Amino acid sequence: MSASPLAALRTLPWRLLRSGPGDGLTNMATDLALLDHARRTGEATLRLYAWERPTLSLGRHERGRGVFDVRALRESGIDLVRRPTGGRALLHDHEVTYAVTAPATAGSLGETYRAVNALLRAALQRLGVTVDEAARAPRTDALGSTPLRPDGAPCFAEPSAGELVVDGAKLVGSAQWRDDGAWLQHGSILLADDQPRIARLRRTADAPGAGPRVVPLAPASTAAATLRTVLNRDVDPLEVEQAVVAAFEEGLGPLSTLPATALSSGALGRHLEALSDPTWVWRR
Repeated sequence: MSASPLAALRTLPWRLLRSGPGDGLTNMATDLALLDHARRTGEATLRLYAWERPTLSLGRHERGRGVFDVRALRESGIDLVRRPTGGRALLHDHEVTYAVTAPATAGSLGETYRAVNALLRAALQRLGVTVDEAARAPRTDALGSTPLRPDGAPCFAEPSAGELVVDGAKLVGSAQWRDDGAWLQHGSILLADDQPRIARLRRTADAPGAGPRVVPLAPASTAAATLRTVLNRDVDPLEVEQAVVAAFEEGLGPLSTLPATALSSGALGRHLEALSDPTWVWRR
């Protein structure tokens, strides 16, 4: 692993927060509270977590209004949140989710994105998975702010440049967002493929003289890769978390535990309120 993309990250004090399962709103609010923590203290944090219930998350600039069906979500027992980061729809269920926050002094967007992905690649190698970086041109919204077409393919159907793939299929979906001197990168390491379920959550409409139709999706370039298919076995989430922590400590040095009480309860409450506001969830 080249030292250059990690050099600035090594100069930071690093913390570790293993949150366990949480609901979608709490998970996103905690990631934003960690962004506040990085801005306030200058510390960087690796967070590992899971989801209490299946949850569909929409990218920051992705259209949701008129595309996803509230009734279909409810009947499927799937919660809905909007992420602060970009990209397309993700169904969070059988996965290990990571988040990294740090002050913006740790490098440019591209440098820190590559550095985090290098650490994730090292973690996957510990599990026996050989991954490549996707070489195709990135979607602007993966790391930027361009609104996405409502008929576009979900996140794991189209790898962006730099994302971690196996035989061209995305195994880890990641996005980064920067705000006021700090950055958040979070993403999903798939244990199994729940992403085809997203198509059944699309809104239906009655066309004159025809039955219900589903708003069509753009064709997927390939199915998602998963640790189950790559390793030909079920993989315990704890095994993945341990590999990620070991890779980060090897690349960055020891990670001291960050107690949950270190996060401002006031800030967490404000983020929970903002993220649950329907005008944010259905902003597009």
